[in-house]
Amino acid sequence: MSERMSVIQGDITRVKADVIVNAANPSLLGGGGVDGAIHQAAGPALLDACKVIVRQQGECAPGHAVITEAGNIAVKAVIHAVGPVWHGGEKHEAELLEQTYRNCLDLAAANGYQTIAFPAISTGVYGYPKQEAAKIAVDTVYRYIGLRPLPEQVVFVCYDDENTQIYQQLLAQL
Repeated sequence: MSERMSVIQGDITRVKADVIVNAANPSLLGGGGVDGAIHQAAGPALLDACKVIVRQQGECAPGHAVITEAGNIAVKAVIHAVGPVWHGGEKHEAELLEQTYRNCLDLAAANGYQTIAFPAISTGVYGYPKQEAAKIAVDTVYRYIGLRPLPEQVVFVCYDDENTQIYQQLLAQL
């Protein structure tokens, strides 16, 4: 099963996958970090698609995810996932982060996507400790793909050396 998970360091907007995950904020209207990079690479079509979702259902709560077209990014879709803001671990952050990853995997599987690429959700401006967030991500994905055929391949895309090393160590332990 661990052969179905891998880690790479790089730009998630250039990864070969069916679907990429955007670490979005509740407004879905773009922001900093990976969210800003994805919106910039995708162009105005992505922002327009996000605006439609917000008009239909309002903001996206932490733990939830929605799917849109990918605009100018060479993938089939973008899943916008809102992870929790870190408050010291006392506000159910671990459960919300796990739910975030599960909801992304459910959306990918429901749409028949074979490959999904994740950033390190909630570890940027949301302040989630990188080691703890990576453990939740790897454990949640490992359990999920152990029970289901899709997605066939999960790639954790890390922007920096620190996260890359953390994910490599966790995957090596499986």
